[in-house]
Amino acid sequence: MHLFESLKIRDVIFRNRIVVSPMCQYSSVDGMADDWHLVHLGSRAVGGAGLVITEAAAVEAIGRISPDDLGIYDDKHVEKLQRINRFMLNQGGAAGIQIAHAGRKASMASAWKGGKSVGIADGGWSPVVAPSAVPFDKEYQTPHELANQEIKEIIKKFGIAAQRSLAAGFQVVEIHAAHGYLLHEFFSPLSNQREDEYGGSFVNRIRMVLEVVEEVRRNWPERLPLFMRISSTDWAAGGWDIEQSIELAKLVKPLGVDLIDASSGGNVPSVKIPLGPGYQTMFAERIRTDADILTGAVGMITSPAQADHIIRTGQADMIFLAREMLRDPYWPRRAAKELGQEITPPEQYGRAW
Repeated sequence: MHLFESLKIRDVIFRNRIVVSPMCQYSSVDGMADDWHLVHLGSRAVGGAGLVITEAAAVEAIGRISPDDLGIYDDKHVEKLQRINRFMLNQGGAAGIQIAHAGRKASMASAWKGGKSVGIADGGWSPVVAPSAVPFDKEYQTPHELANQEIKEIIKKFGIAAQRSLAAGFQVVEIHAAHGYLLHEFFSPLSNQREDEYGGSFVNRIRMVLEVVEEVRRNWPERLPLFMRISSTDWAAGGWDIEQSIELAKLVKPLGVDLIDASSGGNVPSVKIPLGPGYQTMFAERIRTDADILTGAVGMITSPAQADHIIRTGQADMIFLAREMLRDPYWPRRAAKELGQEITPPEQYGRAW
């Protein structure tokens, strides 16, 4: 097993183990993909990645992180995404979409606009929603605590998002259950203070996540892979941790999740995270070994040798690259050259490789 070995999951064959991780672009109007997304995502398919995943695409308008975020909550979103996916597939890269709900971290300004809560006058919305009426931080809105019927409605919206994703031509759906967004808010005891069937015990706190997986799988073909991104730990005492992540992975695998994209953090402000090269890879390895499920490693993976080592030593099955792919869309081609592997360039670029 190595970085440039192909990987078959269900009926999809990925040409290598390199994944462009979801990265918010804050470049949408009313959730629509535009020319920026075509060039941003398309260039990374040209660059040789095995799988290119969109930024978090909200399953409802109030589930966007910012007013400028991508959406998959309206049929009108499908056509623009179809064009992007046709291009990526023609370049040999698989097309993936991350479907998400921002929960209590919604209605925030884009990163370069300050990242603070956005009022209605500036395109934001209120209320934001969460498992409990607990704000993420002092600069965030106090969320509306979701009633059980409202939870059921959001679960259905995840399923409808999967239908639209299929219509748009995606080959992979990734459920976003990380970084302090709605599904993570439910399964972490630090943000979920409910006392009903969706709160309290581990079984209750993960109930919504399991129901989302079931709903998405009902609306996503068996022949296509389903990934899930989780925060493997809150990095905070009394919060979600790796042991609970392993148990969650064991439960979602028989429901149809094929790979756990093992990230961390995001649910508690001001925690100390021991950042360093590959600092989250240990979570991918633990989940892969103890839950017997495919995993993706993500977080400060920058060099070809480092990425290849993670795959060769069985720590993960795929490598998710974010900032490094922003710096160099052609990272996979550079990595192939450094590792002595062959990667076929587009005909238009053949003289340069």
